[in-house]
Amino acid sequence: MIKKTQKNNNSKLLIRGENISFWLENLKINGNINRFSPREIENIVVDYQINHYLSVHVIFNDYSNFYIEGLPEIGEGTSISTGVFINKKSVLGKDIKIFPNCYIENSIIEDSSVILPSSVIRDSHIKSRTMIGPYSHLRNGAVIEQGAKVGNFVEMKKTIFGRDSKAMHLSYLGDSDIGSNVNIGAGTITCNYDGINKNPTTIKNGVFIGSGTELIAPVTIEENSYVAAGSTINADVPSDSLAIARERQRIIKGWTKRKRKQKSD
Repeated sequence: MIKKTQKNNNSKLLIRGENISFWLENLKINGNINRFSPREIENIVVDYQINHYLSVHVIFNDYSNFYIEGLPEIGEGTSISTGVFINKKSVLGKDIKIFPNCYIENSIIEDSSVILPSSVIRDSHIKSRTMIGPYSHLRNGAVIEQGAKVGNFVEMKKTIFGRDSKAMHLSYLGDSDIGSNVNIGAGTITCNYDGINKNPTTIKNGVFIGSGTELIAPVTIEENSYVAAGSTINADVPSDSLAIARERQRIIKGWTKRKRKQKSD
């Protein structure tokens, strides 16, 4: 990606997140840079990036389709798939697998983590041996502790997600502090915004949150408690408890037949 800040002046080019002067120092190009077209400079820079990372044993699955700003730190054995974006303020450890079309900005990803396709990670810290994605969105200071799993269509914002915890499907966790070995069921929502303030949710170690749960912050779920699926929780739950907050099911027999008869009349 090339941005020209002044027409017909290659010295003003920004290439892959850096001014041309940064690349000239690394590439040791002698003479007038204006003899190269912007496309030629881009190709030279991409070749330099590939060779630089191959020298430290980074693996590219597609040499023709990736975007890395500058020369961020990327550890040995890390593999980068097609369509991946990594900005220059990110730091990646060793033996990470980044699947296609992931976006990584201003984030740290530690060793042996797996980032599945189309995940977005911004301003976050991913600890070692985690699994993220596909289609996860982590932002604004999310911290994913060692061994945790964050699955498809899960969004986290300003959330600490504890060691070996799991949130695998369709959830929003914002302004939360979540302990270790916690299970977050599909469709869980932290209702953190009351129109004025962003309120915290605390979920302590060993908690099981059933699917389709709404946690109305501020609220705390104490250790080893269960929250029944379909509950709306607006008060703290003590440890070793089961919280159920939902309407009792009613069955009205014959309702459908009567409804159809009304329509026919």
